[in-house]
Formats: sequence, C-alpha cells, structure tokens
Amino acid sequence: MDNLITANIRQRPVRSLVSVIGVALGVALVMLFTGLARGMSNDLQRRSQSLRGEIIFTRPGTMDNLTSSPANLSTKYVENLQAIEGVESAVPVIRYVFQGGAGFGFEQVEGLDWEPFARMNGLRIVEGRAPNPQSEAGKPSGEMVEVVIDEEKARNSSVSVGGVLKLFGDIPHRVVGIYAPESGARVKMSLSDMQYRVEAAGKCTFILVKAKDGVDEKTLAERIAAEPKTEGNKIQFTRDVFTSIEKSIPYLGLFLKVLVGLAAIVSALVVMLAMYTTITERTREIGILKAMGASRGFIVGVIEKEAILISLLGVVLGFTVALIARVLIHRAYGLVFEYDWGWAIASTLIGLLGGAVGALYPAIRAANLDAVSALSYE
Repeated sequence: MDNLITANIRQRPVRSLVSVIGVALGVALVMLFTGLARGMSNDLQRRSQSLRGEIIFTRPGTMDNLTSSPANLSTKYVENLQAIEGVESAVPVIRYVFQGGAGFGFEQVEGLDWEPFARMNGLRIVEGRAPNPQSEAGKPSGEMVEVVIDEEKARNSSVSVGGVLKLFGDIPHRVVGIYAPESGARVKMSLSDMQYRVEAAGKCTFILVKAKDGVDEKTLAERIAAEPKTEGNKIQFTRDVFTSIEKSIPYLGLFLKVLVGLAAIVSALVVMLAMYTTITERTREIGILKAMGASRGFIVGVIEKEAILISLLGVVLGFTVALIARVLIHRAYGLVFEYDWGWAIASTLIGLLGGAVGALYPAIRAANLDAVSALSYE
C-alpha cells in the first residue's frame, strides 16, 4: 500500500507540490510570527536587565504600551528626586518608538544626557565619542544630529563611526560613537536634541532612579511615593517594566491565536481541495480497487495516508522556510527571532491534523462510490 501512496503523489507532482506549499505556508507563518514576538520580547528583557537604575519614575500609563511612549513628564522632577534621601542619581530619558527601516517592524531611540546615564549604567564608548547636543534652547544649530549606537546595531546596520543612520522616517543622523554593553534602546542621542525632535521641551518619558549602596529599592520607592513634590506620578521597578512584549503590544496574543487558527484552516482547505480533485480524477481507479475487494477502510486509509504524507512534507518545508527567513530578515532588518519547541510542536500538529481533517471528506466520498458506477466513469 505504501507504494500505492507514493505512486499517487508522483503521478500528479504539480498538485502535490501545491498542497505541500499550502501546508508549508501555514507552518512558516506560525513559526515566524511567534518566533518574532518571543525574540523581540527576550531581546528587550536582556537589554533592560543591564539598566542599573532600580526605579522608573513616570506618568501613569506611560510605560504600559511598548508602541506608544509619550514625553509628558517634566524634567523638573529630577531635582526633587535627587533631594530624596537614598537617591544616588536621577537621569531623565525620552524613549521614542517609530516604524523600522523599509516599513518593517519598529525601532526605539532614547534621548538622554550621556555622561550621567553612562555613569549610572556602566556604559563605555568603545569607538568614537559621546554625542554632543545640536539643539540649544529648543532650536537646532543646523548641524546633523549626533547619535551613538551599540555594537549589535553597528553590525546589523553596517554603520561605523562617521556614518549616517536614518531615523524618524528618513532623517539622517551622524553616528559619532559605538558603545557597550547593550542597554535599553540601541540608538541614543542627547536629551535636548530628542526634545526638539518630538516637540517636548523640558519633558521626558521617564526618569531612571538609582539607589545609593545599601539602600533597599522598595524602601526608596516608598520614600519617593511619600514625597509631596512627586505626587500624581507612577513608581515602577525597572525589572518589572519590560516583562513581555505580548503584554506591551495590544492584542498581540489574540493575533497570534487567530494566526494559528487561520494556518490550520488554510492547511485543511488546501489539502481538501487537492484530495477532492484527486478523487474525481481517480474515480475509475477506485472502482477497480473496490472490484478487487478493497474495503471502505482500506480506501479511506490510502487517501488519509497520502494526505498525511503531503502534510508531513509541508511541515518540513515550512520549518526550512522559517529557518532561512529568520537568517535573511535578521541580516536585513536586525530583528531577532527565537523559536520555541512548544510552537514548533503546535505548528507540526496544525500541518498534520489540518491535512488529515481536510482529506477526510474526500476519503469518505471515495469509499462510498459504487464500484459499477466508478468502473463506467469516463
């Protein structure tokens, strides 16, 4: 019977190939989207863990959405925070999120005063120098805005010191330095330049607060909350802010579930259409099998096994496409993919079960054909 199954597939190679591609498409989409969500979430967590400021002081709701971080906090709070007992330093930061290059994904840029931020978080310039502000008193000097990038961004963008990096759509910025280790956004500019860019003079997105040695972060958070001059704002621990990209992007989890469902439906429909057409073309052959004594179960088994074999080939092709696409997209856009065994198993089940379910109706229809009518079918 195995020879019969493989012979059926070889007899109609184009239709079989289309079915394999249909299953592979569903598997590859599931792997790519879930791998991208997981990779970006873990990458964001790794970079946030290098921040040594234990507390983020911001406006309520500002840090709840990864894709929208307005600069609505006055930088005057810096003086108030530094006056609180136990605070070693407080650094204002603007985090801006914009659509990535070629309209794919998104990128983050941070505006900050380099010296205090680097001192707080242990950053160092490994090549070039720190950025100098090009905007004073809310007005640009006319020079190209300077930025520094981390080593990963330099590799992915193929940009070195002295090169030009386009941000905020298509605005050129001069790369004057490369820093290490990675920390927060991969691109950083001076706070005043960012304030001018987002039209938020005297504002920031959050203030990163570092506790003095020996001061417990929870105790310090309570002191900040009890200070009258800081009322009406939100105090968060840095370790809790960048926990999961799925929680930060609205409805991403629901989108992934819908994607999985659509992948299963696509796989099932593609296989069902291919097998239904195949049954119509093999009506006479099925009649011969029934005339030779083939049972209903035998015919259903042959068709289902053929569908499962096609689905298995589609699963293998889908994984191959996903792995190749991961490498190409990472090289082109710097996006991080991390595939998970759980989603890999789910993708496999989607492909196999979708194919098996899709072939069920054509298989039952074939098994119910009348042998005499099938033999006389032209």
